[in-house]
Amino acid sequence: MLVASLMFPALFALVLAGIPIAFSLALVAAAAGFARFGMLAPAQLYGSFYSASTNFILAAIPMFVLMGAILERSGIAERLFKVMQLWMARLPNGLAIATIAMGAVFAAAAGVVGAVEVMIGMMAIPAMQRMRYDNSLIAGTICAGGSLGTMIPPSVIAVMYASLAQMSVGELLAGMMLPGLLMVALFVVYILVDGSIARRRQPVSLGASALETGSAGADELLDVSLADKLKLTATSLAPIIALIVAVLGSLLAGIASPTEAAAVGAVGALVLSIAYRRFSFAMLRESLHITVRISAMILLIVAAGTMFMGTFAANGGSSLIRSAVAGAGLGDAGMIVFFLLIVFLLGFVLDWTANVLICVPLFTPFIRSAGIDPVWFGTLVIIVIQTSYLTPPMASSIFYLKSIAPSDMTYGQMCRGVVPFILLQVATLLIVALFPALATWLPSQIVGF
Repeated sequence: MLVASLMFPALFALVLAGIPIAFSLALVAAAAGFARFGMLAPAQLYGSFYSASTNFILAAIPMFVLMGAILERSGIAERLFKVMQLWMARLPNGLAIATIAMGAVFAAAAGVVGAVEVMIGMMAIPAMQRMRYDNSLIAGTICAGGSLGTMIPPSVIAVMYASLAQMSVGELLAGMMLPGLLMVALFVVYILVDGSIARRRQPVSLGASALETGSAGADELLDVSLADKLKLTATSLAPIIALIVAVLGSLLAGIASPTEAAAVGAVGALVLSIAYRRFSFAMLRESLHITVRISAMILLIVAAGTMFMGTFAANGGSSLIRSAVAGAGLGDAGMIVFFLLIVFLLGFVLDWTANVLICVPLFTPFIRSAGIDPVWFGTLVIIVIQTSYLTPPMASSIFYLKSIAPSDMTYGQMCRGVVPFILLQVATLLIVALFPALATWLPSQIVGF
């Protein structure tokens, strides 16, 4: 067990030294493998690598990434954001609400966290700054909206989690749906209340609507007739919703496998780009380039993580964890809190891919043996991963935003902006923990499981 106890400290040391997570996992796995198997280690490591590389469920990831890349590169996402602005510009903090709504819809179309945040950030920051929104609110809204790629199905994280936990992808996605919608609702309510309070204090303020600010750009949002709004909604929003329904509907109803549903989404996005006359071979080449880069990164981490967990188990890692849990005498509730705390802390050091790869194989046997509903627990884990993704100082969402933010938006403003949304995510976690039916009811009602 000595080798197993040293694997995680060695992994963290390599990651903090700046070595990419995939190579850090592979190096530690190789060292632990030679300690356990000697010269037979290469064959053992290759077996883990091969099993991860041939996992058919993970084949859905490139298709989901391609769907999001086509929607973003073809300009369809920009049309969608314009529609959101038109409908919500008159509300207090209307553009912030439009940004959250855009994040929710595009999360359902893309499923990749970083891609969602960067895309909506590049569109929302200029629009919100023209309307004189506070930089903290802008930063918090974009980070929170981008993080919805974790919770809103179809989520790449959920696909990977279900694969590692050996559970139905559709069941986990269904379990995440109501908590995801609850989280979006809490975000919107907070933004509305914040805008309403600011409006009462000072009518022409950062919390006022675009109508009241009289800012540059307000006229183009507000001077649009209802007929034009309905037309834009029918031509821009409705097709995206139809695409999402086709993907999720076929998956949740058991009509299509995750890979087949993802392929439907990619083909649907391509058809939409042709229908909107945005298709070009240059756009397709850029989308494929993004897909290959992101998919290769994710799948390489998956393969390296599988090697890591295989050698960790072979060196007595599972027994080490079992002894620690049993010795602590935590009980089922304490065990769940302990596991979620580990997921949260790892989120400060590792990206979501490595976090899922390390935690799910470790925790799943204990969760199943305790009779805990795996869908409920999986939903809690994914909420915690999303929260750690947003929590400073090592917040991935802030780093993504920093890469595209203007010079007048400081790191301190970003940290202050995400705090209310972190609290709302914690509130979502507590509500789902106290009312498990939020995660378990919908899967039990859907035919096909």
